Amino acid sequence: MIDFRSDTVTKPTATMRKAAYEAEVGDDVYKEDPSVNKLEEIAAEMLGKEGALFVTSGTQGNQIAALTHCKPGDEVIMEANAHVYVYEAGAFSALAGVQPRPIPGVRGAMDPFEVASAIRADDIHFPETSLICLENTHNKAGGAVIPIDNMKAIYEIANSNRIPVHLDGARLFNAAVASGKSVKDFASYADTVQFCLSKGLGAPVGSIIAGPSEFIQKARKWRKRLGGGLRQSGMIAAPGLVALQNNVDRLVEDHDNAKILANGLGNINGITIVNEVETNIVIVDVSGTGYNAEQFVEELRKKEILVGGYSSETVRFVTHYDVNVTQVKQAIEKIDNLIN
Repeated sequence: MIDFRSDTVTKPTATMRKAAYEAEVGDDVYKEDPSVNKLEEIAAEMLGKEGALFVTSGTQGNQIAALTHCKPGDEVIMEANAHVYVYEAGAFSALAGVQPRPIPGVRGAMDPFEVASAIRADDIHFPETSLICLENTHNKAGGAVIPIDNMKAIYEIANSNRIPVHLDGARLFNAAVASGKSVKDFASYADTVQFCLSKGLGAPVGSIIAGPSEFIQKARKWRKRLGGGLRQSGMIAAPGLVALQNNVDRLVEDHDNAKILANGLGNINGITIVNEVETNIVIVDVSGTGYNAEQFVEELRKKEILVGGYSSETVRFVTHYDVNVTQVKQAIEKIDNLIN
C-alpha cells in the first residue's frame, strides 16, 4: 500500500525504536523523567520560549492552551476552517466552556482588520475576548504557510488589547522549512505554541506546548486534570527527541514529493488541483473523473493507494517519509490508468 491519508501514519524509524528502548526514564508527574525533561528543554529553546510541556497529542495541547488562557463564557477568535474549530470535536466549548468566534480567512490567513473588529467591547451583553488562535501550516487550506507578516500584524493587535495569541503549529516545522524561516521566527508572534511530533517529524506519539513559565506551570495542572500526567513517559519522549534532531531538514523531501504529485495528477484529465501546494498536502477535485470522492477513494484502495476523503468532490493526499518519490510516480501512473 502507498498510504497518502496523513503524515500521522508514519512508522517510527529504527533509530526511534532504539531510543525508546534505551531511554532513561523516571516519573514525569514528579518531573523526574530525564528524557522528557530534555525534550521539553530542547523544544523550548528551539521555539524561543521559557518553558515547554510534553503532551499526548496536538488536540490535547490546544485544549490545555484554551483551558489555561480562558475562563468559561469567554470567546476565542479563530479562522473559520481552523483545526481547533473543525476537527477537535467541539472541545473548546465542551471542556473550556468558551465560545468560538470564527472569521473567514484567505488560504487560512485572517485579515488583521477583521480580527481587530471582532474583539469584543467592554459590555455586559458580550463575552470577553480572551484568546486569538492562529494555525500554521493551515490544514484545511491545503498546508498553506501563513505569512509571518500576517501573524505579526495580528499579534500586535492582540498585544494592544492585552489578549494572548495561541499558535496551533501542528505542522509548524513544515512552515519553517517551506519558508526558509526558523520556527523561532514564527513562534515569536504567539504567546503560546503547540506543535506535533507525530506528523511530518515522524515520532509515534506526542506534541509539545510552549510558552512563558507561568503558563507552563498552570498548563501542567490542566494536563493532569485531563489525564495526561504520565509516568515513565521517556519511552515515548525519546523518539520525539530523535524527530527533532534528525527529521526537520528532510521535510523538504516531502514538500518536493507533494509538488511532483500535484504536477502529475494535474495533468490527468478530470482532475483539478485545488490548493497551491507549498508543503506536504495536495487537495484534489475529482468531480471531472466521473467519480465522487467516496468512490474515488475506494477505487484507489483497490489499486493499493490510500487517500482521505475531504468533501463530496475532493480528496486529500499527504506526503511523508514513508512515501518515496518512486511511490509517488507509481501512484500517478496508477491513477492515470484508472481515469484514462
